[in-house]
Amino acid sequence: MSSALKREEIVCLFDVDGTLTMPRQVILPPTEEFILNQVKPKATVGLVGGSDLKKIAEQMGGDDVINKFDYVFAENGLVAYKNGSLIGKMSIQEHVGEDKLQIFINYALGYMSKLTLPVKRGNFIEFRDGLINVCPVGRSCTQAQRDEFAAYDKEHKIRENFVEELKKQFPDLGLKFSIGGQISIDVFPKGWDKTYALNYVGKDGFKEIHFFGDKTSPGGNDHEIYEDPRTIGHTVTSPEDTIAQLKTLLQL
Repeated sequence: MSSALKREEIVCLFDVDGTLTMPRQVILPPTEEFILNQVKPKATVGLVGGSDLKKIAEQMGGDDVINKFDYVFAENGLVAYKNGSLIGKMSIQEHVGEDKLQIFINYALGYMSKLTLPVKRGNFIEFRDGLINVCPVGRSCTQAQRDEFAAYDKEHKIRENFVEELKKQFPDLGLKFSIGGQISIDVFPKGWDKTYALNYVGKDGFKEIHFFGDKTSPGGNDHEIYEDPRTIGHTVTSPEDTIAQLKTLLQL
């Protein structure tokens, strides 16, 4: 069905970590070549990442990522680019207010200070334009330490339990807590999940909006956009799986 649509009638939106790259790794040349040389001629292409633009650019091979892809939505779409130009930017600080944010940040730091993990490093709270990234192990950990924490987290549900405590502690702040990537939790105002990107894409007249992501289960940061009635959601397990599903979808 999709193969009969023109490029301007179908858009494929991609999560980054676990979908086009391995977690926090740089995109492999065969994956990039496939997306840009085989998918892009047949469909409009966009990225919807939880990270800020700097991190997305690092993973996607450089700052020209905003020109390679038709859309780049950083921080869940709260920082939005189309055809290389900035088209939207939201501020969690303005939306929530400094006083409430500090109460939240102080609580999160206090909670993490009581955790005992295989390792702890630095940068436990990262403040971005559209969200706060909370990381129990610390974002300055090495890749090996990330993998170690991810395995530990899977067994001991560190992030899952943390999210439940945050929900109990802050029922009235209007914040949502979403597990993303291997090591962290994204915190943002309700409605500021990845469906925010659809505010832009929805205006552009596509007949089909496809989304590919690996964290599509409830609580994962791809869940809302995957479930959204405006999208056709695809759960993937790796960049290779993404390529395989695209070949079937677009009959490549």
